[in-house]
Amino acid sequence: LIPILTWGQRWLNPPMSSSKNKTAPPPGHTEAAERTRTSDRAEGGSDTASPSSDVPKNSPLYISYPVNSVVELTLAPHGEVVRGLVYCTDEVSNSVVLMKSLRHSTLTSEIRIINASSVQKKKTIDIGAGSKEAGNDNFFDGAVTAEELSLPLPNVSRKALEERERRAIRIAEESFSHINQKATPEGQKVFDRLLKACNEVAWRGESILVLNQIRVDPPYGKDDCKPLGAEGAGGLGEESLDRVKKIVAAASENRY
Repeated sequence: LIPILTWGQRWLNPPMSSSKNKTAPPPGHTEAAERTRTSDRAEGGSDTASPSSDVPKNSPLYISYPVNSVVELTLAPHGEVVRGLVYCTDEVSNSVVLMKSLRHSTLTSEIRIINASSVQKKKTIDIGAGSKEAGNDNFFDGAVTAEELSLPLPNVSRKALEERERRAIRIAEESFSHINQKATPEGQKVFDRLLKACNEVAWRGESILVLNQIRVDPPYGKDDCKPLGAEGAGGLGEESLDRVKKIVAAASENRY
C-alpha cells in the first residue's frame, strides 16, 4: 500500500519545473551582461572595483622611476603623498630612494626609502623654466629646487677611483700586518698602544720592535724593554727608552 500511495502522490503532485523556481531578473538584466560578468569572474576579476594604480607593474624600476626626476607618489594604505627627487632604485629590494632638500636645518637633505609595491599613484613633475611649478616653492614643499637640477653632474675620474681603491687595499694590508697570530692578547694590546704613540712599530717574531731601536719581549712588561744598541741605526737616548717603558707599563696596567 505504501508504494502505491507514494506513486499516487507523485502522479497527483508532479514536481515543479525548474523554470517556475527561477526568480524574476532584476531590471536592466540581460543575458549579454550576465555573460560579461561571468567571463570577468572566470578571469579572476570581481564585480567590486579594486583600487587602481597607474604605475606599471612589469617594467623595471629604473624605467618607471628615472633617476634625477622629481616625482609625487601616493602611498598605501592611507594615501600619504610624498614628493622628492629620485636618487636611485634597487630591483632586489623593490625600493625607490627619494631625496628631499631641507632648507631650515643643519642637514642638507633627507633620504627616504619607499617600497615600490606601496605606490598607488605616481606623478612626474616638470620643474623646467617654462613649467608653472618652477617658481612655486610651496608646491614642492622643499622636495627639490630648480637650481639643484640645473647643476651638472660631477665628473667621475676613473683614475682617481682606482687610486682610492689601491690606497684602501694598502691600508687594509698594513692593518693585517700589525696582527701577530703567535703573540698573546696582552702582547697585541701593547703593540697597538705603541703603534698609536710611535707609528713605526713592527713585529719580530713574538717581540715588538719600536723605531728599530727598542725591543719589547714577552711578557711585555716595562722591564722587558731593551735597547738594541749596535743593532740599531743609531742610538736613542734614555728619554726615548723611558717613554716606551711608560707606554708599555700603562698598557700592562689596563689589561688587568
